[in-house]
Amino acid sequence: MTQGYTHHGEYKVVGGKLVVADLLVQDGAITAASINGDFFLEPDEALFDLNAALVGLPATVEHSAVRDAVNAGLREGAVMVGFDADAVARVVRRALGHATTWADHNWEVLGPDTMPIIENVALDEVLARQVAAGTRGPTLRLWDWDDSAVIIGSFQSVQNEVDARAAADHGIKVVRRISGGGAMFMEAGNCITYSLYLPSSLVDGMSFADSYPFLDAWVMEALAAVGVKAHYKPLNDIATDAGKIGGAAQKRLAGGVVLHHVTMSYDIDAEKMLQVLRIGREKISDKGITSAVKRVDPLKSQAKLDRAQIISTMIDTFTRRYAATMGEIDEATRETARALATTKFSTPEWTARVP
Repeated sequence: MTQGYTHHGEYKVVGGKLVVADLLVQDGAITAASINGDFFLEPDEALFDLNAALVGLPATVEHSAVRDAVNAGLREGAVMVGFDADAVARVVRRALGHATTWADHNWEVLGPDTMPIIENVALDEVLARQVAAGTRGPTLRLWDWDDSAVIIGSFQSVQNEVDARAAADHGIKVVRRISGGGAMFMEAGNCITYSLYLPSSLVDGMSFADSYPFLDAWVMEALAAVGVKAHYKPLNDIATDAGKIGGAAQKRLAGGVVLHHVTMSYDIDAEKMLQVLRIGREKISDKGITSAVKRVDPLKSQAKLDRAQIISTMIDTFTRRYAATMGEIDEATRETARALATTKFSTPEWTARVP
């Protein structure tokens, strides 16, 4: 920390530079500030503008107020490269203790645990609410299942997304989750799915678009380790040069908690998926793709590893990167999820709330 300052924060912009804030806070306000890092800023004098813009702001200042003060304080023609006003706001909020970093939390990992898909969906809500209540710390959970279902987003129409007759013929259930986003076609072993349950302070001031790559940076590292060079394609797609391999969805719940989950294709029966998902037919209608394409297997073909090996690499990457420890789901939590699966996620009122 710069000598004389009382508050220190750091933020590495995803795909950008490190931004550091050293602040002096007296009588509930910022009285001196030093923004520094390996970013680029022109002209040099604009750094004084950044620092001056922060002086006088209350120690309780919101992200948007910091951002607006920075934008208003910069001289005309100033250019920020590798960071922006939002990054400054984020690091200031971290320095003031309102925003947190991954290292500020004790992370737990729940390894793959086979259960019905509907219970996996219910468990997302149960664990997220435990984090909100403070009875559980931030957690990563890897899913596993041995049944088949289409999991639709919170705001999707059942009849527009799913061919009910084809789903019934294939024994595929329809389950609605609590987050938005698109449909997930899930059969045993056909994809890799995980959920993160985290305090909203970790994504303080971040838009959904910014938070997706931020929360999944560890996944990109894990995929690279198995030979898959992936990147984010806005808004919420994970892709490689060969095309999309997965997508993310998110729900920000009351109580200051975020549910973030990702599903990545491992080995999907594309023919069956296109029979069951109506929207899938429309998406490829102009791409010249025929029924000769039987499977979609981006992770299987690109990594050339079995699914369990990829999941193991993901767990190893997360635990090393964030000093996480392995845990287990207690029986009381399991029973709560089973009950919620019955009383909410299995009901026609929930499943067909958008007919």
